[in-house]
Amino acid sequence: PGSSPRPQTAEGSRGRGRGGAALQFAAQQSADRGGAAVPGTARCPEGGEMRIGRAKQPCPRSRAMLRHEVSPAQGHLKSGHGPGPDRSSGTPSRGLLWTGLVLALALQDALVPWVPAAAHPLPEQGRLVTFSRIAPQLQHAFGWWNLTCPACKGLFSIIDYGLKREPSVAWVGTMATKMCMTLKIAPPAVCQSAVQLFQDDVVEVWTRSVLSPSEACGLLLGPTCGHWDIFSSWNISLPAAPKPPPRPPSPPAPGAPVSRVLFLTDLHWDHDYLEGADPNCENPLCCRQDSGPPPASRPGAGYWGEYSKCDLPLRTLESMLSGLGPAGPFDMVYWTGDIPAHNVWHQSRQSQLRALNTVTALVRKFLGPVPVYPAVGNHESTPVNGFPPPFIKGNQSSRWLYEAMAEAWEPWLPAEALDTLRIGGFYALSPRPGLRLISLNMNFCSRENFWLLINSTDPAGQLQWLVGELQAAEDRGDKVHIIGHIPPGHCLKSWSWNYYRIVARYENTLAGQFFGHTHVDEFEVFYDEETLSRPLSVAFLAPSATTYIGLNPGYRVYQIDGNYSGSSHVVLDHETYILNLTQANEPGATPHWRRLYRARETYGLPNALPAAWHDLVYRMQGDTKLFQTFWFLYHKGHPPSEPCGTPCRLATLCAQLSARSDSPALCRHLVPETSLPDTQSLRPRPPFC
Repeated sequence: PGSSPRPQTAEGSRGRGRGGAALQFAAQQSADRGGAAVPGTARCPEGGEMRIGRAKQPCPRSRAMLRHEVSPAQGHLKSGHGPGPDRSSGTPSRGLLWTGLVLALALQDALVPWVPAAAHPLPEQGRLVTFSRIAPQLQHAFGWWNLTCPACKGLFSIIDYGLKREPSVAWVGTMATKMCMTLKIAPPAVCQSAVQLFQDDVVEVWTRSVLSPSEACGLLLGPTCGHWDIFSSWNISLPAAPKPPPRPPSPPAPGAPVSRVLFLTDLHWDHDYLEGADPNCENPLCCRQDSGPPPASRPGAGYWGEYSKCDLPLRTLESMLSGLGPAGPFDMVYWTGDIPAHNVWHQSRQSQLRALNTVTALVRKFLGPVPVYPAVGNHESTPVNGFPPPFIKGNQSSRWLYEAMAEAWEPWLPAEALDTLRIGGFYALSPRPGLRLISLNMNFCSRENFWLLINSTDPAGQLQWLVGELQAAEDRGDKVHIIGHIPPGHCLKSWSWNYYRIVARYENTLAGQFFGHTHVDEFEVFYDEETLSRPLSVAFLAPSATTYIGLNPGYRVYQIDGNYSGSSHVVLDHETYILNLTQANEPGATPHWRRLYRARETYGLPNALPAAWHDLVYRMQGDTKLFQTFWFLYHKGHPPSEPCGTPCRLATLCAQLSARSDSPALCRHLVPETSLPDTQSLRPRPPFC
């Protein structure tokens, strides 16, 4: 099917993370979008406060037009941080008290039809300021300005206990469904399905975090009655070994081996894709059996895909994988997740595992003996973005998913990697001498992972484990590649800043970073922490295979310093390949995957090292023609019809400098300080990724 012509007839501590999740989940989800241990553990400074989250904002678009915001060794697997006391102690308070508190905490983020959580934070401490303003209003509205601390804790203990009862969960779901419909967040059927899918997990998380007696009463009555620490900052521990002086990699000698690494991300297979279906239906995902026919004046979904809010049929993925020959041969494959489609309101564990196993088998069929190294995407689980840390046990844990991944990926991964994959969804291995590959579970940094409300302090101990791996690699003289799904600049603030610090410490060891998630073609430059001026690393964000939203299907190939003694293992260049849907969907046409561009040739780069990407950003600041080339390639050769004017251009460029979230200083030379807030509101962000 990959090369056949189109048929002529039709055929789918307790530092904690982001708040505002109880009712917001309906909008967000229905819209979707081994070695030496390192001493020390993650710590959460007493009394430290920080807003770790990004507000939801509307995302106007025409097709792919997105207005984004600017934000600024083998290690042993640590167990992470436990859940603390069990707060899930039967009679719910079903009146305005519960509804008011949920609305006050959840609806401070704008609930916008079809729009998921954005990938940027409010100004530091902004959420705490909001809470401090809400608390007096709540006290007055519900008459608890004279509520005593013991009575407050007793009240919330009752609420926590009552909410765990099945009738209470159903009541919360009914209220959330009505809110979703009243605010027109999604069509009624989507509201109902999304709430039913999410309600059990969200109630569990809220009763163990925001609505716990200590948290709620500390917020409402002040620190003498409890400690509101959901937004506390935290830090991982770095080893005492001093950082070696920076040593930029030497260019490979002429004729040195070069490796080609195929990079696949965001495949998003839609089992129910249907040619001829409405590509502009009212649901968050279209071109499906439930989308209905299009109006007589508009064409239906194309055979190979569609420039709309649609994912891909299996035949398009088969065409891509069967047509890789001209881009190869490949030494290995990095595959950074997001396998299922965007029908996040109507998924089950069975459907998610079907996608995992079907696409894994397809990759193995066409790649044969080439080793494939996967990473976990945010869409692999259901509910989407729901990745509990390992201390969550039983049916609500992620064991069902990690065990299935370990079984599916066993032919590619050694036993040591499978062990940590089963526990936390991350692993490390050595694909060749002198190179260590680390696959991170970036869902433990995600602003949309509501389980992190319980504990966002280095979930699963992953960052501390990463430090151990990097230190062991440094001691051995090895280089390291990191792969993951969500880019570090899109993460919770504390996680993002800790990761940035780790990258700076191990800049000599870290040879490459590779991510996906945003569906578009971009990068993130890292700088030294002292001056934020010296480029020391770059994370490559490759474009998606899926068309969602309004894009051509695509994939990336990296040219890496090859497999020989003394190799730097750095990226030397990269190429992007696409399928032009307009041409492919012509009657009788055969799909032709072609190279869209080579990075160094197109942008005039002397090399692919961090400084070259830094310089490119500042060249595009003054060269609008060069930026328009970038903008075209950013959208995989199918840019939006709206032009990207100066504010849009500066915001997009600022995003390429922002590998650390909520850090506007990274763009201080690009955008005047007085304009940073306005620029932040225009940065492109991922479309329901």
